[in-house]
Amino acid sequence: MDEAPHVLIVDDDTRIRELLGDFLRINGFRVTTAGSAKKAREKMRALAFDVMVLDIMMPGESGLELTRDLREKRQDMPILLLSALAEPPDRIRGLASGSDDYLVKPFEPQELLLRLKALLRRRPAPETAAENGEVRFGGCLFRLATGELLRGGEQVRLTGREREILRLLARNAGRTVPREALAPPGGGDNPRTVDVQINRLRRKIEKDPSAPAHLCTVRGEGYVLKATASGGAGQ
Repeated sequence: MDEAPHVLIVDDDTRIRELLGDFLRINGFRVTTAGSAKKAREKMRALAFDVMVLDIMMPGESGLELTRDLREKRQDMPILLLSALAEPPDRIRGLASGSDDYLVKPFEPQELLLRLKALLRRRPAPETAAENGEVRFGGCLFRLATGELLRGGEQVRLTGREREILRLLARNAGRTVPREALAPPGGGDNPRTVDVQINRLRRKIEKDPSAPAHLCTVRGEGYVLKATASGGAGQ
């Protein structure tokens, strides 16, 4: 799961966000969504994304304005703009804003998928230094590279799903990770089932799982792992 490309979908239309999110999850992406540029900024402060799908026409800050601002701040995440505006001058304005691609609505989801894959192929490989880090919380130590969890020096058995979730939380220690980002690609289960996996992890990590001190809920958003020390975990 944690190796799957992570896409941020930004669109004020709830139906489009849900349809695209479901389609991309089925096709192997991790998906986070936002209904406005403001919400997108909040998500980007909490998580790193591999690519963004961004609607141009949104209330408040438009997709073009958000794209220009991100490029001025030297954020190089690939951006694919969506728009109902199909005339050549509209496309030129979209690409001139700093976006990497421009797709006119309505479109075939398969075309969007192929364009996203092309953008990801052109992106440089991410830094891997954090892979060798360790994150400590309470009496536990989690090794990012191997996925090993030690409690009081003793190894704790983790399922594959538990390991994937804990690795993503550890990489973002101290920052809220949305439920939807913790759900696996492929559409096998929905973000709410993540709650069940979190509860199982708490029984292996926390002294009192009913009052967690390290693997905490952020109401209405997701979960945060509160580390007490770390070694090269990218914090």
